[in-house]
Order: sequence, then C-alpha cells, then structure tokens
Amino acid sequence: MARRTIRVDHLARVEGEGAFTVTVRDGRVTQAELRIFEPPRFFEAMLRGRQATEAPDITARICGICPVAYQMSAVLAVEAACGVTVDGPLADLRRLLYCGEWIESHVLHIAMLHAPDFLGYPSAVHMAADHADRVRAALALKKAGNAIVALLGGREIHPVNVRVGGFYKLPSPAQLAALAEDLHRAREIAVGLVDWVAGFDFPDIERDYLFVALRDPVHYPMMDGRIATSEGQEMAVAEFPEHFREEHVERSTALHGLTRDGRPYLVGPLARHALNHARLSPGAREAAVAAGLGPVCRNPFRSIVVRAVETLHAVDTALDILARYAPPEAPAIAVPPRAATGHGATEAPRGLLHHRYRLAADGQIEEASIVPPTSQNQPSIEADLTEVVGRALTLDDDALRQRCEMTIRNYDPCISCATHFLRLEIDRG
Repeated sequence: MARRTIRVDHLARVEGEGAFTVTVRDGRVTQAELRIFEPPRFFEAMLRGRQATEAPDITARICGICPVAYQMSAVLAVEAACGVTVDGPLADLRRLLYCGEWIESHVLHIAMLHAPDFLGYPSAVHMAADHADRVRAALALKKAGNAIVALLGGREIHPVNVRVGGFYKLPSPAQLAALAEDLHRAREIAVGLVDWVAGFDFPDIERDYLFVALRDPVHYPMMDGRIATSEGQEMAVAEFPEHFREEHVERSTALHGLTRDGRPYLVGPLARHALNHARLSPGAREAAVAAGLGPVCRNPFRSIVVRAVETLHAVDTALDILARYAPPEAPAIAVPPRAATGHGATEAPRGLLHHRYRLAADGQIEEASIVPPTSQNQPSIEADLTEVVGRALTLDDDALRQRCEMTIRNYDPCISCATHFLRLEIDRG
C-alpha cells in the first residue's frame, strides 16, 4: 500500500514550538496531528491562592504578543465576580489599549510570519530584500500599535498599568493627541495593507466551520457582548462552560477545545467577521468589499485579508475613541471583593479568550480556568490539514510540507499560550 508521511518537527514562523505529522495511505489522509510539545506552564495553578487584584499582572506574562487580551479577560472576570461594571471613559481607554494590541499583533503576523508563504519566501528577511517598502510600512504601522500599548499599559511588553477597576495612571491629553497624529499616518498604511494582501494567490478551498465569537449590538467584538455561534446560538459569557469543553490528547501538552457534543469549532478573525461584519468601521467595511470579502469567508487562507481589515478597523476605532475622549474622574473605580465566581471573555487577535475565577470573600483566587484561542482551534487546524492535504496530493513532498505549514499559520497559532492544561493523569497499568 502506498504510504506518504509529511512531518515537520519544528514549525517556523509561529509563536512557540510545535510540530505536525500528516500520513497518507492509498490516496487518503489517515492522520493529521498538530503536536504541541512545549511544557505546560500551569498558570491556573499559579493563580490559586493569589489575590484577584494580582490576576492582570500574572496573566499578562502568558504571552508577549497578546498580554492585553489576558489582562482584559482577567479584569472582566474579577469585576463580574464582584458585581462591578467598568464603563464610560475607562472602558473607552481599555478598548483603545486593545486596539493597540490588535494592530501590533495582526501586523506582525501578516507581514512577518504569513506573507512570506504567499510570496514564496522562506522568511520575512528574504522577503524584505524584494519588498523593502512593504516591510518598512508594516513596521511603521506596528509601531503605532506598540505606542498605544506603551502609553496606556506602561510598557510595550507585559503591560503593568492595567488594574481591576481601571488603570493605575491615566495618560495626559498631550500624550493622547500625539497618539492621534501617529494613527492618522498609520491609517493610510493600514488601507494599503488590505489592498496588498488581497492581491495574493489563495488556494481554492472552503471549510464548513462552526464559527464562535463575541457579538455586541454596537461594537465589532473586542471586549463586549455575548458569545454567539454561526448556528444561531447566543449565550452569556458565564455560560461558556455549559456549551464548550476541553479534552486532553496524548500527543499534546495543550487541551483541545470542542463543543459539548464533541465537534470542532473555529474562533478568530473568520469567526468574528462572519458574525459581526456589519459592525466594522465604515472604512473597514469598504476595504473588505474592495478586497473581495463577502459577509462570510470560509477560505482559511484568506484569513490574512480579514486580519488586515481588522487592523484598519482597530486604527479607525482608536481614532474615534481619541476624537471623543473625555477624561474620567479617577483612574479606577472601587471593586470590593466578595465570595463569587466570575467569567470574562474578550477577543484576542487569535480569537475568543475565556477566563473564570472563583473568589473567596477576601478576594483570594480559589480556582482559575483560562481557555486560550489556540487550544480551542487545534481540532479545526487538524481538520484543515486533512482537507488541504487531501486536495493537494499531486504536490511533491517539499511543496506539500510547505502547504501544511501555511495551513497552520493561517491560524497565527500562539502555541505557548495554549500550554496551560492543569491535570495530567497517567495510568501505568
């Protein structure tokens, strides 16, 4: 029987370390596995016994690319447990901070990690030799996102200015005005980024995903709304564990996310766009149409276009917040502790990120659960590999290997983020 195995032991151009194996027998894919072998980091266990006020600083260390997502999900979960809602100008500043993270994270992935796949280069360094202007423009756009995170978060990596109830320190009007000047220049670059990636050649494939994302009546989702699915379900953030579960598979140190009835689902840009495209900024909607995106995009390779549209939306949203900003009365509001369980969910660049904390009466964390987007997407990644390889078996091994890596990079997987699982049971028989 003809057997073909495509194996990569160390994935390149992803955040973290992973590997994959695809096995073909008699013209049929019999196995497709994304293997995550980074050691689990047990952040849920680290949080137990700490004060809830420490959660934003601890969880920010989970990821150097999307620390704001972890901080925002953490503060929302703690505030929900304590029965407090942060709104008004403080909520606007939180959304502005999140815009900064979306900009810098999306641009890093688009220009440095994923575009080389479409243009036939082994790395961004090689690509820059022929596309220096594009790379310089992308770096300038990313810098605008970093500036937002640095100002509101206190520093670009692992921000320290976020706290339960708001911020430790507020930016001055002059500092915010300087951000607006940079963002006006960055917006033109963001428009060009959408146009650039829309011109890439995309493999012709569509997948029938179950999309899952936050949905809000007003905002394109970052920090607001209920959880919605493409099957018409809608649920409160606190109901997430009732509809979704995680399971441990032997080959991975990260849990796999599934629906309660055992189906893969997709979180991230394609899901957000499918469930919320009408809530994009007017400029981002216009750019999406010009880029050929319909209301729903099911081609995983075109996720790079949706990310570029979301980058433009983040710039527009940041400019809108800055234009109408009025300083809050104080950097934070009081959040008295109480014994309760709280849930928080936000849209990290890679997709839905859910936190759950059970607090004691003194605010000590008794139990913590963090469900990152990459662990939720792992079953979909493997299903994509099966479909993509099955359609490309005429390619030679090197080309097929590259197509597999490209398929995984569609998800911008943050592998280090996924390695959180807490319980490991070993039956040595």
